[in-house]
Amino acid sequence: MKITLVQGDITEQEVGAVVNAANSSLLGGGGVDGAIHRRGGPEILDECRKLRASHYGGGLPVGQAVATTGGRLPAAWVIHTVGPVYSASDDRSAQLASCYRESLRVADELGVDSIAFPAVSAGIYGWPMDDAARIAVGTVGATPTKVTDARFVLFTPDAYAAFERAAGVT
Repeated sequence: MKITLVQGDITEQEVGAVVNAANSSLLGGGGVDGAIHRRGGPEILDECRKLRASHYGGGLPVGQAVATTGGRLPAAWVIHTVGPVYSASDDRSAQLASCYRESLRVADELGVDSIAFPAVSAGIYGWPMDDAARIAVGTVGATPTKVTDARFVLFTPDAYAAFERAAGVT
């Protein structure tokens, strides 16, 4: 699998699926979640509401992933995953790694060969960027998958630099 880094807007990626750093409600929010819902249009929210009404009445659990249409995004699919909130006293690294593994599992089920990831949990959930990047790059690189093109799409120069370090680019 080819892993690349992109500084930019995840909603503009022409891939089979984009990963949404969702909140457990699946009903939209801020950051990446809000951007995906705004750009993707009401079709995404409609499918998220159906998921809440059926399988995920209590919300999507941390570390799991589920897909909806990409709506008006260039990507056909959105894979929603809920990252853990960072805690200095409780190691939640396994939950963060699970977000990436589960997203790749869903991508394989969908039959997509390209995926774009944000830095899950590194925004409002407070995960330190260098550690989030290490977990993300390491997990994606070590996970068996049919995906051939995995991109980390980072919005800020600092996030991009952290992922460069994690990927051994610098």
